[in-house]
This record gives sequence, C-alpha cells and structure tokens, in this order.
Amino acid sequence: MSSLYLVALGSNRRHHIYGPPRAVVRAAMEELAAFGTVTARSRVAPSAPMGAAQRRFANAASVLASEYDPPALLAALKRMEREFGRRPGRRWGDRVLDLDIVLWSGGEWQGEALSIPHPHFRERAFVLGPAREVARSWRDPVTGRTIAQLTRRLTRRKALPR
Repeated sequence: MSSLYLVALGSNRRHHIYGPPRAVVRAAMEELAAFGTVTARSRVAPSAPMGAAQRRFANAASVLASEYDPPALLAALKRMEREFGRRPGRRWGDRVLDLDIVLWSGGEWQGEALSIPHPHFRERAFVLGPAREVARSWRDPVTGRTIAQLTRRLTRRKALPR
C-alpha cells in the first residue's frame, strides 16, 4: 500500500553537473520519482544560512507517494544525498543536498535514526513555507494543526514588550 510523504529539500553548495543550489534542488525533486510518484512540488525558495552554514540555501518541498516504509525511504534519501555529493561533516554546515522526511500519511514514526514528524519542522520557516504550497491542509500528528496554521503561527508578528 502506498503512503504519502512530505519531503523537504535544501542545498547551499554548487554541484559539478547541476550547478547552483537552486538547480540542485530542482534536479533532486525530479530524482525523487525513483522512489514513487511525486504528486506535488513547491517553488524553490531562498533562505538565510543556518548554524555553521556560510551560504544562502535554496529550499523546496515535495509530496511523494511511495511503497517504501519510513526507514526504507530514509535510507533511499540518504543514498541520494551521497550520490549528489553530500559528505559527512558538521551538523548544519554547507551541503550539496539535504533531504528530510517531514510528515508521513501514517502519522508518527519513532525509530533509532528517524522521527516523524521531523522534530524541528514547526520552528523552520524554510520548511513550512514550501510545505504550505504543496500540503497546506496536512496536519501535524502531534499538535493537530495544519501546515497553514503552523506557518501562520511561526510568521505572525509578535507584539514588542513595553
């Protein structure tokens, strides 16, 4: 039986074949079809560096219908990252390609190497923005809020303390 996955994609390094990060993300979105059917793709959006990264990122999200279970899809995505030239290194450092399973139609998943929903997606506009384009009505199984609601909560202006 096929499951739906919300996959976040990011890059902030050139690839020797695909070129700049924006093109890397577009190519990776096409390559996701090797693991199922890509039913939706967001636009590729720029975002500021995070953590140890020095360069701006290009980010996007895709919805993937796949027969893979969550650990098998994670293994396939990690293999794809390596094929695109990602090397082990600093956490949150510069990378050719970063692929994360954000949500899954099966709800929650807890394993040694994988947690669904992604534990930090609610705090990351660079994930929620593209996700809202392709999965705005999907619900976070932990909070019950939709992607659209989570995005509004994260991006709304907050009152300044007096």
